[in-house]
Amino acid sequence: MTAARHVLHVQLFLPKTGGEALYAQVLEVLQDVTPLVQAIPPDGADLDVTGSLRFWKVDAHDLAYLVQARLVALLDLRGACVGAGGNRMISAMAAAVTPPGQVTVVGTTQEAVAAFLRPQPVAALPGIGPATARSLRRYGIATVGAVADLPPVTLQRILGAAAGRAIRERALGHDPRPVTPEALPRFHSRSADFPADVLDHQQHRTALLSLAEQLGGTLREERQVAGSMTLTVRYADKSTSVRTRVLPEYTAHSAALAGAAHELYQRLGLQRARVRAIRLRLDDLRPADRATRQLTLDPRADKARAAEAASDRARARFGPTAVVPAALATQAGCGRSS
Repeated sequence: MTAARHVLHVQLFLPKTGGEALYAQVLEVLQDVTPLVQAIPPDGADLDVTGSLRFWKVDAHDLAYLVQARLVALLDLRGACVGAGGNRMISAMAAAVTPPGQVTVVGTTQEAVAAFLRPQPVAALPGIGPATARSLRRYGIATVGAVADLPPVTLQRILGAAAGRAIRERALGHDPRPVTPEALPRFHSRSADFPADVLDHQQHRTALLSLAEQLGGTLREERQVAGSMTLTVRYADKSTSVRTRVLPEYTAHSAALAGAAHELYQRLGLQRARVRAIRLRLDDLRPADRATRQLTLDPRADKARAAEAASDRARARFGPTAVVPAALATQAGCGRSS
């Protein structure tokens, strides 16, 4: 009989400034608990503690509190949510419903997993965004238990063959992904947090433009370029949608970043979504002098980059709001770094 796995998901609440450096320190603390730590930037981590429970002589519940205690004692970092379960998905979902500073443990038996999963709203399952959730609700499918009870062929007719199979496996609590230790990837991200639910698409697009401008400026200041972008949208019910794309070429050009961000936003197909936060993340960073730039015969591209360089010089001399796009002229930096 195969021994049960035990996975912890640690969800952090990092400060707006210095969060990236603190996150790296958190990972070092977690690696003292178990060597099997997988970073989930910008503020999460998965720990496979299956082999560590015997070393620490505690169960998963006590080890979760031990993790919290070490974060407080060594980094003065309070309020971390910790979920424990038999795989990465269960532990992450457990952490998502855990109040700050608390622990939620889901047993590894089939009965315990079903008792936790079945009452959850269908949007709580990874991979189900607002559009998919709406499609399921039109058929009266509102909970994870309802998804699990559907005949597989019915679910595949609603969502498509591949998506239907994947969602059903998750509804049954299956997640074969291992916790894979790897170096913390280098990235830049910015977030726009709205004080209330925002349905206006123009406000969403304005936030994306602001975030792209900030990220582009940071890359150019550090003489770096990015090769991929991830857009995360968080909704009023705390569910999220995530879209990632490889950029056509490595770039630090704000206009190119804004265009890619708007394309990702369009892919979400948001209609009446109540948005609470939008986050842009740039990955696959490399020095600008090592990246090739696609040649173009359009003189407007060179003029736009020349204007951007002049704007960067003005901002360096007179402050970050000295030169901004017209659409952002009434704003004063609506994002935070992480």
